[in-house]
Amino acid sequence: MKRFACALFLAVLLCGGSALAQQKESPKTRVEKTAPAAPAATPAERPAAAERKAPPPAEERRPPEAAQRPGEDGERPLAAMKFDMTEEPPVVTHHQITVDGKLLKYTATVGRLPIKDAEGRIDAEMFYVAYTLDGADPATRPVTFAFNGGPGSASLWLHMGALGPRRVVLQENGFMPASPYRLMDNPYTPLDATDLVLVDAIGTGFSRPADTEQAKRFWSVKGDIASFGEFIRLYITRNERWSSPLFLLGESYGTTRSAGIAGYLMDRGIAFNGVMLLSTVLNFETLIGTKTNDVPYPLLIPSYAMIAAYHHKLAPDLTADLAKTRAEVEQWASNQYTLAVNKGDALSPEERQQIVDQLARYTGLSKEVIEWANLRPDVRTFTHYLLADQKLRVGRLDARYTGPDPNGFMDTPFYDPSGAQTGPPFTSVFNNYVRTELGYKTDTPYWTSAGQSGNFRWEWGSAREGFTDTATPLRQAMVKDAYLKILVMEGYYDLATPFYAADYTMQHLDLPPAFQKNISYAHYESGHMVYLNMPSLEQMHRDVTSFIRANLGAAK
Repeated sequence: MKRFACALFLAVLLCGGSALAQQKESPKTRVEKTAPAAPAATPAERPAAAERKAPPPAEERRPPEAAQRPGEDGERPLAAMKFDMTEEPPVVTHHQITVDGKLLKYTATVGRLPIKDAEGRIDAEMFYVAYTLDGADPATRPVTFAFNGGPGSASLWLHMGALGPRRVVLQENGFMPASPYRLMDNPYTPLDATDLVLVDAIGTGFSRPADTEQAKRFWSVKGDIASFGEFIRLYITRNERWSSPLFLLGESYGTTRSAGIAGYLMDRGIAFNGVMLLSTVLNFETLIGTKTNDVPYPLLIPSYAMIAAYHHKLAPDLTADLAKTRAEVEQWASNQYTLAVNKGDALSPEERQQIVDQLARYTGLSKEVIEWANLRPDVRTFTHYLLADQKLRVGRLDARYTGPDPNGFMDTPFYDPSGAQTGPPFTSVFNNYVRTELGYKTDTPYWTSAGQSGNFRWEWGSAREGFTDTATPLRQAMVKDAYLKILVMEGYYDLATPFYAADYTMQHLDLPPAFQKNISYAHYESGHMVYLNMPSLEQMHRDVTSFIRANLGAAK
């Protein structure tokens, strides 16, 4: 049952995002090597009377088949597939950009690295784009490996929204513009502080498994960590970066992966200077509510309050000082509310009414909806009913976004307007950018999601292991290396990985006080992809570059 519940979050954790930049176009690229041949790849106010209906039964609100638990009885086997594993030389181009008034000349390297078995057979190839500053000393120049999550998401979101020297143009607040979509220089790329390697997980982007059996191996928590660990080892080997300060930056399930990689590679002699966790989930017990797991519900309430305030659904006394309100809600959620849900059916009528009243005050939901949800409004319920009086759905990845349900207010099982807003611009821009400016010529489709293969299933692990957890290997890495620093970056309007849930996880690592000091936090007035919002992107650049420069170790 726990594994089934974990799988429900496949669709939730896919990341995306973008923002707007004003800077001159970069110069034309100079291609030094031919692109690889294309592999043989295929495919608060109460709702109006007509809206005051109880949420549909759980079985009517299940996500698509692709998100169901691996190994479900009666599930069809993976279809046979086979991909070309021929190694090809990477494509190298040269560019320049101005960041903080300084001209940076850099090299972009695009290609695929082989993931081999013990006998040297290629089991998969992983696609990457590396940006390296020209003329820098590898012994002191940091390199950051970055990726999105999913699981099953490509890394174009971080690449074209936050980190890369070129980025997609959206509106100032991060909302989608009219097509066709454009690309501009990114004045907030952290290339001024670190080299960057953007990596696509196997089965996403242009990364491919050799065949079906290898796909099964890598489409799992442990197999995924191992593949990224081997990619990093091979990259620093082939590019002679063993002496460089090393960093990880993962978003969403990419934080799950980053924590796992830190522990995995520590045991193989590779230590990181820092790990940056953007929109964090390390322990899925904090996200997946069940009849016997009430942990997630108190951790959602502070996010609900911030979102309700954004949409003007809170009382004026609560919106006058949001920092004070946030602290008040966190305190109530961790104490009175937690005690109440832990009582379950033993809660007295008087106690129950007190909780209903306070939840309505802090979340903007009607008391009727809160009763329907048995005092435990989940994300689907909240996003559906917060703006029910306007017949609008609130975004899950970024709750600033709103939109009508595609099939009508009561006939759409689930819809995330924030996800719908980011997909087209990022997909269009990246496909053009990689082939034109970066010179990577291929007919192979770039899969923004492994689900586009029509053959994707994720293995979460054995039921006896409980909820998926990589907080444990992160703790192990931290106590084995007293110099390892962690930066946790959180968006207040993120319902996929709520900020208070991330705080809860980091505060339950059971670390001695000296090691607790190695964890720092950054908060943003944004959602899951904090970089969608231009002021948040600028802040993220400051936070990331300051973190890296402060943690170079012996390379300072």
